[in-house]
Amino acid sequence: MKSSPVYSPFTALALKVVGLIMIVSSLVDYIFLAIPLNAGQRAWQLAYVGQLVDRGILPMVGIAFLLLGYWLESSMGASASEQRSLIQDLRFWALCLSSLLGLIFLLVVPLHINNVVQQSDVELKQLNDRVTLAQTQIEGRAQQIAALVKDPKGLAQLKQQLTELDQAIESGRVPAEQQPQAKAYRQLLQTITQNPTKAISQEVDAAKAKITKDKQDLENQTKTGALKSALRTGLSSLLLAIGYIIIGWSGLRSAGR
Repeated sequence: MKSSPVYSPFTALALKVVGLIMIVSSLVDYIFLAIPLNAGQRAWQLAYVGQLVDRGILPMVGIAFLLLGYWLESSMGASASEQRSLIQDLRFWALCLSSLLGLIFLLVVPLHINNVVQQSDVELKQLNDRVTLAQTQIEGRAQQIAALVKDPKGLAQLKQQLTELDQAIESGRVPAEQQPQAKAYRQLLQTITQNPTKAISQEVDAAKAKITKDKQDLENQTKTGALKSALRTGLSSLLLAIGYIIIGWSGLRSAGR
């Protein structure tokens, strides 16, 4: 069956309208995503670039629809009598926009990778600072406990704390979310009162080992997340740049001829 030629002009018009709406709505979306504008902040740049790249395919589809609509219209000879200058032709501006977006997405690649690396370095430094502080607090607490157990009165205070903590746990006065910490502290007090010197050394070593392990896990997570972000957004942006540049420059070169 042959399709009715009546629908061909409508199809061309529909493609142009849909393409134009997709292009304009995408540009408006990019503008609102940038509000509030904090271009000098690395966190803002990372968030905006990620959203920009995630929505980067929509203008390309819109440009393709627009060009397809004009091509379909030209294939029917509908625009043969309309001789317009390039400035008055929407295809020219769509191709210019494509070239511009291609350049933007190309520049985004090194910018995003650099921001990801710097943000990762900042997070790792903050992690190291927290670990150092935690280790210092553990050592300070161990010294306080060691000073207490050397004094008979201090040892008696620890035993009193252990008794009170046991009563609090058994009576249910300790909230459920604090039960693990309370039980761990009770175990520590029990070990200290039985063999203070050995207990303090073991607890300090165990705490430091746990902190070191947690630090390594967090470092791995941070580095893995940074690598995934750099590769995902960077490669997507590069592919978008290639697509936009091919469409824009090839189309402008054809229009020039």
